Amino acid sequence: MTPVNRNRLVALGALLVAGAGLAFIAFGNIGDNLVYYWSPSELLSNGDKAYSATIRLGGVVQPGSIQWNEAHTTLEFRVADDAKPESKSVHVRSLETPPQMFREKIGVVVEGTYDQAGVFTSNRLMVNHSNEYRAPKEGEAPRQWQDTLAEGATTATVTPPGAP
Repeated sequence: MTPVNRNRLVALGALLVAGAGLAFIAFGNIGDNLVYYWSPSELLSNGDKAYSATIRLGGVVQPGSIQWNEAHTTLEFRVADDAKPESKSVHVRSLETPPQMFREKIGVVVEGTYDQAGVFTSNRLMVNHSNEYRAPKEGEAPRQWQDTLAEGATTATVTPPGAP
């Protein structure tokens, strides 16, 4: 075998391996590992497709819906399309301590599963927040940062267990 033929054979082998890898990614079962991002109205309209699938549900915490059970570290609230009372919403149950910035009317993304009883069980809770930082002013109490987040809107904060 001449060196030219050997180089061609190596190049052909490398192309076949790359093509097989691309075909596996394109046509394999990679879709089984995807997590879909849905709004509450999309989740409710999908019916049977929404049950038992891992989903990221994004929306706004509906005002007046937060229930924190400190004894069992259970957080229940409703995620809605927007902060209006008539918006479509989904009941969410989370067994983790909420982030400090968690409150009514804040954007959230929860990851978990939706069951036939109409409850979204979350195993991950994330809040959307501004990336702006303001250092506390002299004489300002440590918890006053929550007042600056709302900019005059009424908020209900959740104090996790053990917080001051």
